Amino acid sequence: MLTIKGHSVEILKDPFGILTGKRYEFLVNLDVPEEDELYTDNGVSARVIVKAEEEAVSIVSCDLQETTTGRILEFDMEDDEEAELLQFCKEHLPE
Repeated sequence: MLTIKGHSVEILKDPFGILTGKRYEFLVNLDVPEEDELYTDNGVSARVIVKAEEEAVSIVSCDLQETTTGRILEFDMEDDEEAELLQFCKEHLPE
């Protein structure tokens, strides 16, 4: 289960108008226990690109990174964690 400490979200502009739907970039700060292999002293965040088109919302990409440095971590989220993250993003889409 994910523990989320905070987040920010921005709409991504499509300067050429070729993408369908809207794209959002979420930066989600995660609370990772010290005993977890993903733990780092610099904190862990998920950078998530979400596509919203009509009623459908999906994750386009998701990268785990160190919060303070932005360095990409070579880990993938479990399917259930990604589903939780998608649900969180759906609930926090800007109007």
